[in-house]
Amino acid sequence: MNAKKLMVSVIGGHKCDEEATKLAEEVGRIIAEVGAVLLTGGLGGIMEAASRGAKEADGLVVGILPGEDKNEANEFVDIVIPTGMGYSRNTLVAGSADVVVALPGEYGTLSEIAFALNAKKRVYSLGSWDIPGVKKLKAAKELVEALSKYIREREGEAC
Repeated sequence: MNAKKLMVSVIGGHKCDEEATKLAEEVGRIIAEVGAVLLTGGLGGIMEAASRGAKEADGLVVGILPGEDKNEANEFVDIVIPTGMGYSRNTLVAGSADVVVALPGEYGTLSEIAFALNAKKRVYSLGSWDIPGVKKLKAAKELVEALSKYIREREGEAC
């Protein structure tokens, strides 16, 4: 069995409406409940909502910040990685994960999707960009089965 924890990046907008906030919280909870580590850009909006959801389910949250100040991270981040890279940190958010979950967002989110696809990562979308290579999910509850299936596949490879 592969002892390394599954890393799941949640990407999405710096600002989000109430519906997207609830979705991100649910996604964060799901990630924690399947035993994965949540990885985000560590700031507000979708990133903060997903982090809050993961913490509510006693999950571990990693935030990769664009700036150099650890204090910029939202209050739910356990491990803060300040990069000083600006938007270039998107390559780390997408590339460090095993799986990427895209929620509503703009061009920063699109860039992270592109980086993830280029790195041959599995990318799921819940209300985000609809582009080739991204698996669209209709509801957050579908993510439970998708992540569980990924974990089973990964464990099968380790044997």
